[in-house]
Amino acid sequence: MKILALDTSTEYCSLALWLDGAVLSKEVLAGQKHTELLLPMLQEMLAESGLVLTQLDGFAFGAGPGSFTGLRIACGIVQGLAFATDLPVVGISTLEAMAQKVGASHVMTALDARMGEIYYAAYLHTGEDWSMIQAPILCLPQHIPQVPGKGCWVGCGSGFDRYHEMLSHLYRDSLCRIDLGCYPHAQEMAQLAAPKLMKGLGVAAEEAAPVYIRNKVALKESER
Repeated sequence: MKILALDTSTEYCSLALWLDGAVLSKEVLAGQKHTELLLPMLQEMLAESGLVLTQLDGFAFGAGPGSFTGLRIACGIVQGLAFATDLPVVGISTLEAMAQKVGASHVMTALDARMGEIYYAAYLHTGEDWSMIQAPILCLPQHIPQVPGKGCWVGCGSGFDRYHEMLSHLYRDSLCRIDLGCYPHAQEMAQLAAPKLMKGLGVAAEEAAPVYIRNKVALKESER
């Protein structure tokens, strides 16, 4: 199984190749230059691996939540590659990818959603799979839903980075630690996509779509 995964949901741009269990990855702090950097990075990675696109078995991308523009970039590029090769696509939650990156059994993930809000989800690792204890939502950081179990949860993501003091205090009974500096990465997306593609759960290129959660990117003056 050979899978190409990419993520542009944050200021980072990352790529990963899953090669029968081994993973090659690249990342760069792109700012707002994802479209300029992504395809050259892809060509470089394929050249280093000795592969061409037609030798792949499928594609994965960071479906969201995250930057609206970033999610569209990743989805659009994967759709183009999938159309050209007639290969299936799997969208991977950016929040679940962070849980995979942390590697703990109980993970609360949060991305800074701007406007004083966060994208939040909670996951429990059971065997080889992640179960959602809380599906991804948009909320104020002080309104994170409570999770079962005390002192066993790891918090991660830019939401915990930005609201570290508040969340450490409000959820001190649930959290055992907070991992700062965690962000979604294509490497974990490739890992999560592999079993899905092996089970035939990929979709056609035209069915791939971002998961925004929020339906607007700015507040009106009256709302501010």
